[in-house]
Amino acid sequence: MTDRSPSSPSIARGPRPTDRARSDARRPSRGTEPGPSSSSGEPDPSVRRDAGLAAERVSWGIDGRLILDGVELAAPAGAVTGLLGPNGSGKSTLLRAIAGIRPPDDGVVVFDGDDLLRTGRRARARTLALVEQDASTDLPITVHDAVLLGRIPHRALLAGNSDADRETADRALARAGAADLADRQIATLSGGERQRVHLARALAQTPRLLLLDEPTNHLDIAAQLHTMEVLRTLAADGVTVLAALHDLNLAAATCDHVVLIAEGRVVAAGPTEQVLVPEIIEPAYGVGCDVLPHPRTGRPVLTFSPAATIPVA
Repeated sequence: MTDRSPSSPSIARGPRPTDRARSDARRPSRGTEPGPSSSSGEPDPSVRRDAGLAAERVSWGIDGRLILDGVELAAPAGAVTGLLGPNGSGKSTLLRAIAGIRPPDDGVVVFDGDDLLRTGRRARARTLALVEQDASTDLPITVHDAVLLGRIPHRALLAGNSDADRETADRALARAGAADLADRQIATLSGGERQRVHLARALAQTPRLLLLDEPTNHLDIAAQLHTMEVLRTLAADGVTVLAALHDLNLAAATCDHVVLIAEGRVVAAGPTEQVLVPEIIEPAYGVGCDVLPHPRTGRPVLTFSPAATIPVA
C-alpha cells in the first residue's frame, strides 16, 4: 500500500489554553477554510484538500469545557490512519464530529474536496459510515436485517430491499467474518459477535470514508487481526479509513499513518514508525516506552513500563 502521509511527523507542543475564551480567539468561523497546519502554524503543503479527509481547527465543548481544541487532522486517501490517545483525549468525540452526529462548534471537515458538515444527511450517509464503540439495540431483528440497514441511504424513500441490497449485505457479512451469524437475533450475540456485525453493516453502506471507534473492542486476537486486514484491504481499494485504537502495537502493525491526540489536541501526526517513538509516546501516555523492530516485519513493537519516579532531594 502506498504511504501518502508526510515524510516526517508533525509534532505540536506547548501550553494548553486554560479557558475557552483564549481558544475562541484563534479559531476561524465555519465559513473560513484554512488548510491543515503543521506544528509551525503554517499550512501543511503535504496535505491535499481534494483527496482523503482533512479536519481543520475542529473544536467542540460542553458546559464550558473544551473537549476538542482546534484539532487539525489529515487521513490520506487509500490508507489506514490510526487515531490514538489516552482515555478521555477526545477520540470518540472527534469521530462523531467528523461524521456530523455531534457537529463541532467551529472548524471545517473536508473529504475529497467536499465540506462534509454542509452535506445533507442522506448524501453524507452515502459517503461515510461510522462504526461506533457500543452501538446496541433491543429490537427483535436478525443480523442480516441489521446489516441491510446499511443500504437505506442508497435506495429510494419507502423502497424495500432489492436483490442487489441482499447480495451486498451477504458480501459484507462474509467480509466481516460474520456470515454464520446471519440468522441470529442481534440480542443473542456476544460483544465480539456484535462488533463484527456493526462492521458488516458499515461495509454494506459501501462508504468511501470509513470511521471506526475501537473496531477491535471485545474481539479475540485472531478476530482483531482479521478486522485490521479487512481495513487494509478496503484502503487498498481506495477507501479512506480512520480508526480510533487503544492498542498501540496493533496500530504499529497495521496502520500506515497515525494521529496522536491528548487533551483534545493533536500532539503528533505522520507515518506510523515516526510517531510511535519513546519521545512522543512517553509524555502523551505518562509511561516508559521502548521500541523494537518486529523480527518478521520490521514494524515497530512497543513495550511499556511505569513512568520513572524521580526521587525528591
